[in-house]
Amino acid sequence: MKAISASRLRKAQEAMIGARPFASQMERVLGGLASQVDTSVHPLLTQRTPDAPERPTLVIVVSADKGLCGGFNTNIVKQAAEVITAAGGAGVTLGLVGRKGRDFFGKRGFDVRFELVNIFAKLKYAHAQAIAREAVAAFTGGEVESVQVVYNEFKNVLKQHVVVSQVLPITPLVSRDLSGEQLPDYLYEPDPAQIFDSLIPRHVEVQFYRALLESAASEHAARLTAMEAATKNATEMVADLTLYMNKLRQAKITGEIIEIVSGAEAI
Repeated sequence: MKAISASRLRKAQEAMIGARPFASQMERVLGGLASQVDTSVHPLLTQRTPDAPERPTLVIVVSADKGLCGGFNTNIVKQAAEVITAAGGAGVTLGLVGRKGRDFFGKRGFDVRFELVNIFAKLKYAHAQAIAREAVAAFTGGEVESVQVVYNEFKNVLKQHVVVSQVLPITPLVSRDLSGEQLPDYLYEPDPAQIFDSLIPRHVEVQFYRALLESAASEHAARLTAMEAATKNATEMVADLTLYMNKLRQAKITGEIIEIVSGAEAI
């Protein structure tokens, strides 16, 4: 399993690194656009008003299809449980990606909107599109107040960080970002509504695709680390047991020699 994860990690890592810049820049551009236009121009930009009735949050939990990857799945489940608890009375509805998350939450009576398992062996952009369709349908249909995704973000082979990211509604940026750089003033052609109709659904798909790629790379890295630690521990255990066996064997031989010598002296 260590060898398999090592062979797959590089490919998954390259795909993840390739998707990061586009997803990050698209998130920044959409956030800038959302801060400069009337949010009523598109349903996926609509923010909840204080007097609106509370609706559940759609929480999409991205876990692995297999185990033996250290704390990868445990950390995801723990963070998702915190999000569910923080939702309070409004409650949540879940989208479960990965067999481990499905097995955990599916048996505990939560409202599950959709399940998607066995996709990481051959991960495709179509899987992100399927998740995006469910999320957009739930949000535009007024069934949920927001859409959040919980996944493991790849830092390096030894470290993965659990992230909770809001996908919908798109969070507007302030007039200046954190670096103090003035955000551009966009000109729209033909008009904002048509641009948003094309751009925002693609943005949602890209964010989910990035989450899937990050999770896939993190899973292989976590399994590689876990299997390496297991191999090291097993090797040490075999060495300790071999030493213990040799000590017992030597003690038995010594005891038999003493019995022979004692018997000879008695004769």
